[in-house]
Amino acid sequence: MPPTDLTSPAEPLPERAAGGATAKAPTRKPCGIKFEKVVKRFGDNVVLDDLDFRVAAGERVTLIGPSGSGKTTILRLLMTLERPDSGVIRVGDDPLWHMERGGRLVKANEKHLHEMRKRIGMVFQQFNLFPNMSVLRNLTEGPVHVLGISKDEAVERARGLLDMVGLADKEDAHPTQLSGGQQQRVAIARALAMEPTVLLLDEVTSALDPELVVGVQDLLRDIARSTDVTMLCVTHEMGFAKDISNRVLMFDQGRIVEEGTPEAIFEDPSEERTREFLRAVLAS
Repeated sequence: MPPTDLTSPAEPLPERAAGGATAKAPTRKPCGIKFEKVVKRFGDNVVLDDLDFRVAAGERVTLIGPSGSGKTTILRLLMTLERPDSGVIRVGDDPLWHMERGGRLVKANEKHLHEMRKRIGMVFQQFNLFPNMSVLRNLTEGPVHVLGISKDEAVERARGLLDMVGLADKEDAHPTQLSGGQQQRVAIARALAMEPTVLLLDEVTSALDPELVVGVQDLLRDIARSTDVTMLCVTHEMGFAKDISNRVLMFDQGRIVEEGTPEAIFEDPSEERTREFLRAVLAS
């Protein structure tokens, strides 16, 4: 089945009431992320199958499940590294891969995607720092050239973040002079320097030596508790998922098998597939 053309109308915009005002919708907590009937295929393999889910603004949600279940694909769609075959993804109130035109949603142009990317920060498992730049410049490059803030303001913001992650004395160092745990702290600070409304975390401790994992996890717990950024996390560290999350979603074969509070998912899951997965992960 060929992919749906995203240039075709995806859905109508809200109807307007008399006088041109938008008809009042029921009051709901502001949305940070929303997937509406999203399908993603790689060849004949359906990775996301008509996926619906939402993350409220400021909520912290962790995705768990076996490899290949679609978790990282969700992050890649949000980072605009992959395009959905059909469906709508929203960040805040705005569609990510579409634009509003003439009362319909049409395929987004590059200008729209560029503006939407400013709202989203991501921390990768392999750090992805610029090796030829100092730590300080790694943090200031994006705010200056993408957000358009002054260099002085970017430096002030960067130094504050380096202090927060415990690396105030490393601003002149290069990534190769840092340990893996320090590089990941810099990567987290760099993502926050862009002041995203959504922060994506992709197995952020999987490339670290075991003795470095706890420090990075503690830092992310502190960020989760002290900021209102919306967080979407993919991890195989179940203790970390339990500590950092408001809600946990169990994925398998591109679908949500079960969702609930960390206590419900990890202590009393209702689905046998969730119990099987947790037994396998916790036994390894």
